[in-house]
Amino acid sequence: MDKTTRMSALYACFVMLTMASATSLQDCEADMTGFELVTGYVFTAPDDLLDSIPGTLMLTDCLEACHANDTCGSVNYETGLCVLFSSNADAYPGALSKSQFPVFTIYAQKTCLGIKPCERAWCFDRVQGYKLKGFGKKKQAATSRQDCLELCLGEREFSCRSANYNNGTAECDMSDMDRLTVAGQGAFEPATGIDYLENNCVDEPVKLCEFKKFPGRILKTVDSVYQDVGSLEDCRELCLNSPYRCHSYDYGDTGELVCRLSHHSRATLADIQDPYLEVPEASTYELNSCYNISIECRSGDMVARIKTSKLFNGKIYAKGNPNSCVQDVRGSLDFELEMAYDDVECNVKQQGLGRYMNDVIIQHHDTIITSSDLGVAITCQYDLTNKTVSNEVDLGIQGDLKPAMTEEVIVDSPNVAMKITDRQGADVKPSAEVGDPLALRFEILDPNSPYEIFVRELVAMDGVDSSEIVLIDADGCPTDHFIMGPLYKSSDSGSGKILLSYFDAFKFPSSEVVQFRALVTPCMPTCEPVQCDQEDASGELRSVHSFGKRRRRRSTKSTSDARDDMLLVQSIQITDKFGFGAQQASPEMNPTDTTAFSIKHHDYNIDSLCVNLFGVIISCLVFLAVQVAVLIAWAYVWNKKRHVDKYHQQDGLSVSMSIPVGRTDSMCKLYDTGYAKRY
Repeated sequence: MDKTTRMSALYACFVMLTMASATSLQDCEADMTGFELVTGYVFTAPDDLLDSIPGTLMLTDCLEACHANDTCGSVNYETGLCVLFSSNADAYPGALSKSQFPVFTIYAQKTCLGIKPCERAWCFDRVQGYKLKGFGKKKQAATSRQDCLELCLGEREFSCRSANYNNGTAECDMSDMDRLTVAGQGAFEPATGIDYLENNCVDEPVKLCEFKKFPGRILKTVDSVYQDVGSLEDCRELCLNSPYRCHSYDYGDTGELVCRLSHHSRATLADIQDPYLEVPEASTYELNSCYNISIECRSGDMVARIKTSKLFNGKIYAKGNPNSCVQDVRGSLDFELEMAYDDVECNVKQQGLGRYMNDVIIQHHDTIITSSDLGVAITCQYDLTNKTVSNEVDLGIQGDLKPAMTEEVIVDSPNVAMKITDRQGADVKPSAEVGDPLALRFEILDPNSPYEIFVRELVAMDGVDSSEIVLIDADGCPTDHFIMGPLYKSSDSGSGKILLSYFDAFKFPSSEVVQFRALVTPCMPTCEPVQCDQEDASGELRSVHSFGKRRRRRSTKSTSDARDDMLLVQSIQITDKFGFGAQQASPEMNPTDTTAFSIKHHDYNIDSLCVNLFGVIISCLVFLAVQVAVLIAWAYVWNKKRHVDKYHQQDGLSVSMSIPVGRTDSMCKLYDTGYAKRY
């Protein structure tokens, strides 16, 4: 077959393909029609031109015009111009060429899909000669590029965000990532003979989005131009709610109150030459990342689930406990943090009846917090107002009866309060001094509640969350009876609705705030105490009862098993008695009296006081004896010297001696003269 014959056959194939494509598009149902975009290319087919629509400022309007025209097979779009064609680039591959300078053109091809597409303006973006490397999830054989599109749209095992279609091997390599989720990782690269297909039908999080400002440039071609937009924030909202995946916008740079949107950003324009127009006073806002945060409120914990539009590397943690209540995340679009209500480390706060709150930090860096990080306050609200209790009553009816109605009633867990009181049970002030006799009181607020309670894992912590001590262990027993004793039923209640434990006020060195946290579990009909071994004053172990107990495994058929644990928190300010700082003066002192001061002291042991006093007396007596001896010696020397002087005066003698330095007998001559010895 000569060259002319081959060219004629090839042309005939193209004509047949074009006619088949046109026939299939005309017969295609409206909801099965979709569009595929190729950015930076223009389709040239003058003979197949259907219409030219100048002044078109919306890509969606251009696509809608083609969708409404049964004979339309493709369009060329630039901002302000829409051109419709009856043919497409699959029928005439040579008619599709690059158009990237001075402005880039967007080519859109109409397709009849075998799988119903989404309701967005177009289904896929195609980049010729490129691929996404290293993120393949699933490979399948595909007879054509459209077949690969449909495989990605119909994928159910994972969310197919993109696919690499190899035209030579007819292989479709699908991925759960795309150019935007892996932006900045260098995964998007040139590849001969491969078409990169990006799914525009995937759902992206849009609840909490961060845009970055890039000054000095705006896009040459955009997808939408809105006029009379009131503010930059309104333009941002238009982007987040657009009928396509909008990734950048600019405002007021091409006209007053003009907002322009585009599905492109730096991550999707790597293959386009000079896509931006340099304007010093202009700015483009590009979508950096978006987050959708959902909360699941379960019986014993709250779960914060985060979905992001860009691969996340970092950690998520409770604000007050970044090292103990934390989840490390490495290269994921979905992650979560579970915070149990009975987990002291996560510090879930209870505000009012059935309302639990916590602050969660989404941190991108492993060590420091940056401006890109997010803080989210999450809340779980439970309805605990229902106090109805169902009971079975025997009415003496014999035989089998079919129930007219079956009703299931839920009995809510009791409302339990933890208080710090004095030993008589009266409420105390929010502060105390070390050594003050106090009591920790757990009480069911509803006196008609069918529950009793027991307590376990009672922990005391300082105000800065750096030190803690376990007072009641996981078994419900006191760890040190010198600090806090066992829990017992109050004689006032006569039942397990009030539990008490006595202790003397104590504090931590680093803080004056002592926080008590305990896990309280309701039980029906009664709570059985636990046996604890406790050392008495003589050092012997004795068995005591404590109404703190490890939670038993639950049986689905038992009605007496415990309900979910409740976390109770109570704080008190404890001051020491060391007397550091004049500012901590007693409140009874006159604030205007500048000479007043307060001295706080410890109570000393009387035996130690007696021993110390005796030592002081002995020391004083020894000191006085030494002083008396010194005085006697001084008096003796003085009297002897006076007597010698008087003797010399009577004889008319004058004694003068020179003591040579370095002579060993100098001291002897000195004494021979009758000079008194020195003491």
